[in-house]
Amino acid sequence: MVRYLVPVACIVLGIALLAFAGWRFVNITVSSTTTIERPISDILNMADKGQIKSVTISGNDVTATNAKNQEYHAVKEDGQSVTEILRKDGVQVNIDSGQRGQWAQGVLDVLLIVLIVGGMYFFIRRSGVGGQALPFSRSKAKRFNESRPSILFKDVAGVEEAKTELQEIVEFLKHPERFTAMGARTPKGVLLVGSPGTGKTLISRAVAGEAGVAFYSVSGSEFVEMFVGVGAARVRDLFKEAKEHAPCIVFIDEIDAVGRQRNNSGMGGNDEREQTLNQLLVEMDGFDKHTNVVVIAATNRPDVLDPALLRPGRFDRRVMLDKPDIRGREAILHVHAEDKPLADDVNLMDLARQTAGFSGADLSNLLNEAALLAARNGQKIICQPQLDEAILRVMAGPERKSRLITEAEKAIIAYHEVGHAIVMRCMPGADPVQKVSAISRGMALGITVQAPAEDRYLMRRSELLAKMAGAMGGRAAEEIIFGDITTGASQDIEYVTNIARRMVCEFGMTALGNIALKMDPDGSSSISAETAAKIDAEVSVLIDQAYVKALSILREKQEKLIAISEHLIKVETIDGAELDAILFAA
Repeated sequence: MVRYLVPVACIVLGIALLAFAGWRFVNITVSSTTTIERPISDILNMADKGQIKSVTISGNDVTATNAKNQEYHAVKEDGQSVTEILRKDGVQVNIDSGQRGQWAQGVLDVLLIVLIVGGMYFFIRRSGVGGQALPFSRSKAKRFNESRPSILFKDVAGVEEAKTELQEIVEFLKHPERFTAMGARTPKGVLLVGSPGTGKTLISRAVAGEAGVAFYSVSGSEFVEMFVGVGAARVRDLFKEAKEHAPCIVFIDEIDAVGRQRNNSGMGGNDEREQTLNQLLVEMDGFDKHTNVVVIAATNRPDVLDPALLRPGRFDRRVMLDKPDIRGREAILHVHAEDKPLADDVNLMDLARQTAGFSGADLSNLLNEAALLAARNGQKIICQPQLDEAILRVMAGPERKSRLITEAEKAIIAYHEVGHAIVMRCMPGADPVQKVSAISRGMALGITVQAPAEDRYLMRRSELLAKMAGAMGGRAAEEIIFGDITTGASQDIEYVTNIARRMVCEFGMTALGNIALKMDPDGSSSISAETAAKIDAEVSVLIDQAYVKALSILREKQEKLIAISEHLIKVETIDGAELDAILFAA
């Protein structure tokens, strides 16, 4: 209840100030409009005729009132004596020195000024800290309670190397004297680099939880405002508070929002973001060896960061967080499955094999979607069908059975997806097909799911060609069966074009040789027009070869293409085992 008293008092004070100012304005306006200006001679003539009841003389100002209480104002000349004349005419004359009225008016004006200034001062005091800072210059960092850590290293799985690297930060925050006794320099900053969803924020909170210190979390975009100097003020306020609560951890998420390279960002010398970056550099360089404040920053774009941020003494080390391998995915699934009732036949290792390329956030979302589906169906445990459906939801979105699709379009979708599946299954080096569906999901009208049998970090040229041929299988099936093509292959064409261009420009897998032909960071290119034409020609050759290969396979398997597609039209979804049973049946 007390917290509402101050806002209410502010509102009441504001209303009082406005009412007082309005009363003064009305008082002055009314008094000036109800008094009639007349020359002094008219006042004397009216008094001589008995039309004036009383007169008040203040200096040279003469205010006369008639029987109807109408006031007249006149100004007499210096030294002119009208008092005796008016009294002879029977008019009551009052002499006013003016000091009393002027004093009262002065008091009212001074009171109004004091109220306005005092109210403004009060508002400023309430909006800042000790009257020193306005709210838009305060840091927006959130502080988490170090006495009750909610995240520890045991809650983070699939990033064992990163945990090993960060364990040293924990030891330093717990026992800094061990390191200073050896003359070791305080680690000031750690840069976490990884794809979205790999657990950068989670592992930072785990470091703070393990060390039992305060944890400040802020996004890089929260430093930058439209007002120049606000971002720098927020940086100063953040580090001031962090030093007061040291030892602690300051976590800056998406630091590339404020830490971009100054020479490539197009920023001027007075740019707000550049000033914020400069202040961040100064604050990190201003730590002395006894300041136990560690800055952990996260980004998925380390290539755009300013070199001054990355030098030793600021961000001393860089920790990579990759997408987890199969063992990491299994460990992550175990962590997120602790509070979920799984059926006895659910094998998390098999689930990890089906989710190659999933990040930690994807796996968490997968189990959550499965739990939601089970609860929606009124089940007490999560079974394998819910997990299979959850995988498709994470990959392509929920089913859209409400979308009205004609029988002709449904047939095209089925043949398109089966064309993908058959080419993928028949190409050596292609990943196994897990599921084929003619049901619309998200933006896709159908979906064919592939999953590698094992994690791979290198791709052979033959494997890339197999991916391209598999992606063109849908367009090839349309041409073979219907003699026409549709717009359904637009994403497939974009996908194969991207692979082919990278094979030419990055991987050196074509006739152009082992040469990197990439765009510059600022978007420009030093590639000549002649070389660009060769690149386009090589890309076109690769795509044409993939399409010809897909046509060749599907013409050879045309009977199987028809049989599997007609079956898919009826059942809408088939898995990899069912596909193989029909495709390789005698």
